[in-house]
Amino acid sequence: MRTYFSAALSAVLLVLLALLVPFSALAAWVDLELDDSDRYLAAVSPLASDPGVRDTVATLVTDEAMKNIDVGPLQDTVEKFLDDTARSFTTTEAFQKAWDSANRTAHQAVTAALHGDDGQAVTIDLAPVIERVKRELVEDGVPFAELIPVRHTTITLLSADRADELRTSFRWLRYCSVWPAVGTAVLLVLVVGLAFVRRGVRGGLAATAVAGAGFVLGALLLRVAVAVGRNRVLDQVPDSDRDGAAAVYDALTASLRTTVWAVLAAGLVLAVCGTAGRIVATRRTTGR
Repeated sequence: MRTYFSAALSAVLLVLLALLVPFSALAAWVDLELDDSDRYLAAVSPLASDPGVRDTVATLVTDEAMKNIDVGPLQDTVEKFLDDTARSFTTTEAFQKAWDSANRTAHQAVTAALHGDDGQAVTIDLAPVIERVKRELVEDGVPFAELIPVRHTTITLLSADRADELRTSFRWLRYCSVWPAVGTAVLLVLVVGLAFVRRGVRGGLAATAVAGAGFVLGALLLRVAVAVGRNRVLDQVPDSDRDGAAAVYDALTASLRTTVWAVLAAGLVLAVCGTAGRIVATRRTTGR
């Protein structure tokens, strides 16, 4: 009877940890990183050097400029010239500053879309970037640069439909904050500690191994959640914006992927040490 009861408790602990780990990580991520403007900017600022982002920005700038330019048979030549010039600009410090300015505004859109009441798409408005490009090119005497229009030109990060679908979940995650993570740690300490006190060394080590297995499963579920979320977010993003949106998504979820590896490593250590320790303890007891 006691064996069945212990097995049932182990199964409950395994399931609880497997579910709490991804939930805790996501709640902490929403509250501490996605909602925090400084951490948001720290995550996306390096994307100014990402090839996908640079290509997207250069293409948008060139396309907008060519709408105002008609030079007959030289159209393709001028388009290539402007595209090369725009791509060159994306390697400068001025582009980095313009990118940071655009993303500071974009973070407000993220917050509004995920925590507001009305469905709206999350976009990065490239107007500050285009304005900076135009000013630099005009000052450098680049032909046709003065014809580049400065207007709202956006990269879509999250469609309005996806924002509507995610809003309730994000509100709950934001409300929970870091407390699920605290609860998970407390649960682990209590269960393993009680197992050592009530069932001895072998019981405590068995509980440690089960907890480790729960952490491993939780890490795997978190990795799956990040991958599924990426696919769902990007499947409604326009093809022209997909590379840029994918780069932003990957940058924002980098800390979650790091958490996956950290929790996976911790879980494997607990599982291996708990199992090995229980085997050794059992052999010593049997040998006596």
